[in-house]
Amino acid sequence: MEDIENEKEIVRYEKYYSEESLADKLLKVAKKAGVKVIYAVFLLYYTLLDDAFPYKEKVIIIGALGYFIFPFDFIPDVISILGYTDDLLALIFAIRKVYVHITPEIKERSKAQVKKIFGEVDEKEFNLF
Repeated sequence: MEDIENEKEIVRYEKYYSEESLADKLLKVAKKAGVKVIYAVFLLYYTLLDDAFPYKEKVIIIGALGYFIFPFDFIPDVISILGYTDDLLALIFAIRKVYVHITPEIKERSKAQVKKIFGEVDEKEFNLF
């Protein structure tokens, strides 16, 4: 993926984000994308919902979630194993930018959503870095 760690690169995908398109994508790909990707999505989504979260940084989250939703990735999602690597990199980039705003409550809420989808999950799966 071309320089995904460039904030401008991430933000250009914000036009692909909506709650509806995110929900559709999650329904279609959750199991295939895996625990780490889906956990990262929920971390960003619930951080985005926090009213106290600064708008400037919301754009980074919206861009990363838009990249996840975007139907044409640098590495196509249909390629097993590697297909969601670029999505995860974009999501982790955004998480690192906003990490100080991700509360323990957001982490627990995100884990609970992941467990609803995947069932029992090894806690190691929630380690993103």
